[in-house]
Amino acid sequence: MRRHARDAMHGVSTKTTTMQTSQNWIAYFRKNLQHKRIDWSIQPQLTDAERKNILPSVQAWQLGETSDGAHLLAAAKKYADKTGDSYYYESVQLFIKEEQKHGNNLGLYLDMIGEKRITSDWGDTLFRKIRYFNTSMELWTIAVITVESTAQIFYQSLKDATGCTLLKQVCTDILIDEAAHISFQLQRLQIIFAGKTVMQKIVCYQFYRLFYFSTILVVWMGHRTAFKAGGNHFFRYMRKMNMKFKKTIQKLQTANDYTRAAPEIITINHPL
Repeated sequence: MRRHARDAMHGVSTKTTTMQTSQNWIAYFRKNLQHKRIDWSIQPQLTDAERKNILPSVQAWQLGETSDGAHLLAAAKKYADKTGDSYYYESVQLFIKEEQKHGNNLGLYLDMIGEKRITSDWGDTLFRKIRYFNTSMELWTIAVITVESTAQIFYQSLKDATGCTLLKQVCTDILIDEAAHISFQLQRLQIIFAGKTVMQKIVCYQFYRLFYFSTILVVWMGHRTAFKAGGNHFFRYMRKMNMKFKKTIQKLQTANDYTRAAPEIITINHPL
């Protein structure tokens, strides 16, 4: 399992002052989708207490991970046409395919433990309504960064909340992918952010902050039992999320340096 995790990241580590093109991301996603990090021959072993603590959250996240991404794809197509980055649309398609893989894996796990896949959840319904009216690539990007950041804390909590080897492998696979997903979205937000005036950046920062912290509070309310089961009480959760937000803002503050990177030195960077 660890060997597969290393293989997924082999040859892609580089300095944090470089970023990558859409072509690079297409190559990464295609290669990463070939990695099989989960041994489905392992029988799940979930205690009654673990099931009680995590099941509703696993069902809700499984539903959320199965979105077809139609509205995101529409925004990506509009953005790609506007900027002339013809490869960006395909990179987003592959990003969505990887998210759907997570949903499929969680669904298989639910099947194996004899639990149903739900078709509705209040949190998922809320986010889907928001997505329906969003046509801006900038808003989509900050939204995905926010959700992926909470996902990192959630899946690590889920992994720590159980002794089930199979579920731990499912979580590890997702965590490896999510690290790259945040880099993918953050680098796009850097490009967008670098083109703004100083005043626009100030306004956007305030919006990002409001959206980010409002969203993570909603996620906490919906999944606090699973977070706590994994050792993350409210203040620990908030500290971790605050650190992630600060890192995002620090990256945006260096956006101009990133966008000046020469194409020939742009390489993949997605530490776990």
